[in-house]
Amino acid sequence: MSRYRNLSLFLVLATLWGSAFVAISAGLSHVPPVLFAALRYDIAGVLMLGYAAFAVDSWRPQGRAEWAQVAVGAVLLIAAYHAFLFVGQRNTTAAAAAILVSLSPVLSTGFARLLVPNDALSTVGVVGVAVGLVGVGVVVRPDPSNLLAADVVAKGLVFCAAGAFALGSVLTRRIDASLPIETMEAWSMLGGAVVLHLVSLGIGEPVKPAAWTHLEAIGAIAYLSIGASAVGFLIYFDLLERLGPVEINMVSYVAPIVTAVVGWLYLGEVVDTTAMAGFGLIAVGFVLVKRRAIRRGFDGVRSPGPSE
Repeated sequence: MSRYRNLSLFLVLATLWGSAFVAISAGLSHVPPVLFAALRYDIAGVLMLGYAAFAVDSWRPQGRAEWAQVAVGAVLLIAAYHAFLFVGQRNTTAAAAAILVSLSPVLSTGFARLLVPNDALSTVGVVGVAVGLVGVGVVVRPDPSNLLAADVVAKGLVFCAAGAFALGSVLTRRIDASLPIETMEAWSMLGGAVVLHLVSLGIGEPVKPAAWTHLEAIGAIAYLSIGASAVGFLIYFDLLERLGPVEINMVSYVAPIVTAVVGWLYLGEVVDTTAMAGFGLIAVGFVLVKRRAIRRGFDGVRSPGPSE
């Protein structure tokens, strides 16, 4: 029964996070991108802080190390990731954005090995990172004669988003702090929202009052903050404890499929075969980089413990 529950929650999470890219594209028609991201985490941060206060004892960071972990999460995992993603997604499809973001687990391994020189990638791991980057090139398809084309720049920004998230994931793990993940996420969301609001003001994003009365804009903000962020992360916390980080990372490779289907149904976006080929290369890169952990996971499934 536990396996069916885990599978069901995994598919719900993939659906929430995959369809979130479509909600972003829909909301960007009405709300400036950085302000849009900030509003998402104003709401999600408050909800997550309420959950952290209820679920864990240490709901407030204490000491320099814990606040440093929150600061890294706020700047990289929330602010930088979402600013790059939302701005980039104005000029590319939701599916292409989801595919490029799926590179994050591969980049995380690369950053981890780069920051820990004595824990170098094996030859196969290096090949995996290279294959993943080739997949990015296939998705982006830069035109050498026009490298500043809107679509190329947009996909480059989404790639930067994936890099910011990957680097933030590594740095938050390297900081020696015992902060519960629920608390870290809640305060990172709130801090990231503040940073996003400051960036939005700094770049002079226009605020159009008409957007706040548009049902699609309101629905997108509500879905992203409550569904994809608050509910999504609650499911993520549960599955992380049950499945571990490698298996939960596989959601990155199911979510783009959801994005492609929902994007086609709601936005009329069509994913071409070249983008799917790039997605396949990114997925192969992930398998090569994480092959040992994946093998251990399959061995655990074949040999269930007494609790099964």
